[in-house]
Amino acid sequence: MFLGWEGAIVHPLWLSAKTVSASALSLLVLGVPLAFLLAKRSWPLRWLVDALVTLPLIFPPIAVGFFLLLLLGRNGWIGSYLALVDIKIIFEFPALVIAGVVAGLPLMVKPLQSAIEEFPKSIVEASYVSGRSRLDTFLRVVLPGVKKALFASLLIASARALGEVGITLMLGGNIIGKTDTISLAIYNAVFDGDHDLALKLSMILVCISFLFFGLLQFLQKRQIKKGSV
Repeated sequence: MFLGWEGAIVHPLWLSAKTVSASALSLLVLGVPLAFLLAKRSWPLRWLVDALVTLPLIFPPIAVGFFLLLLLGRNGWIGSYLALVDIKIIFEFPALVIAGVVAGLPLMVKPLQSAIEEFPKSIVEASYVSGRSRLDTFLRVVLPGVKKALFASLLIASARALGEVGITLMLGGNIIGKTDTISLAIYNAVFDGDHDLALKLSMILVCISFLFFGLLQFLQKRQIKKGSV
């Protein structure tokens, strides 16, 4: 367990880094197939999947966290079955990852979905004519063609996961030294009246945010430069 000022900064920062890394990987695994499916407009219940993906954008995070708590808690619809095999999610690290994924998923899926929908249909049809399947065409033709949109979406979604508070608070419990990410550590410092610590943590978060912004700008400039060639 970290002690003092160093621990109060290092632990939340390290926990947030692990959470964002796991969330980014999960967003790739979930977000890419969802964007592909939602770009196809003719399948049943598409509207429901689209609504569930978009919901965190328009619904208060604390309410989303509460519903997930009801779902994943030990007495919840899913949590009760997980408890039978001694799998714990609530107030554990997996809860932080779930919170980050839920918060970032719409920012990952919707821009990527738009990029897939705008990908030239003639190239896709040419791939079909050459004998490639839909999945093979998506993986070998479409996905490389929208890779900049993929990276940009992943960056934005990861940044959203980093700054998530409401869902994380409900699922992670804000346990000091265990589930207090850097955003929650700022909240705790302000609540405890330690404004110096809150300022230091906030400045670290600002620096990380500028790093994300710089990467996005780099991708945009690359895209503009490529388009002008």
